[in-house]
Amino acid sequence: MPDAQKQKQKLTEDAIRAFAGTWYTALDRHIPLAEVLPMLTEDLEFKVPEDTFLGHDGFARWYEAVTHLFFDEVHTVTAVEPVVEGDRATVRVLVNWQAKVWKAPAARSEWLGFDADQTWIVVPGADGPRISTYIVNALDPMPGSGSL
Repeated sequence: MPDAQKQKQKLTEDAIRAFAGTWYTALDRHIPLAEVLPMLTEDLEFKVPEDTFLGHDGFARWYEAVTHLFFDEVHTVTAVEPVVEGDRATVRVLVNWQAKVWKAPAARSEWLGFDADQTWIVVPGADGPRISTYIVNALDPMPGSGSL
């Protein structure tokens, strides 16, 4: 069945929680952009501390940069709190992010660790939830973390 004819799946709290895990696994593994984009709406608003990125093209610029800067990434989801209202959900996501970064010409990589408080707006898609808005509300460094 062509994608345009697929019926959107209903949003549920369980589906959103599972989706959050899938999202962060994708980021940790640096999966190809073509496999990440279906998790996002085309009119995406993606706000991270360094900038706001719009749509798939904006996200692609962000993804290209971070997948070439950070490595050994581990995202640990500590809370996913969805509030489903019809065909959209507002989701508070708390996640611990740890990674390494190498900034040339440094002799060694640097460890980074942050606790992030995020708000997502999620809508249904044919293959499950999709993010339409992604906002990093706070990014608190862990003791001993390098800076971004």
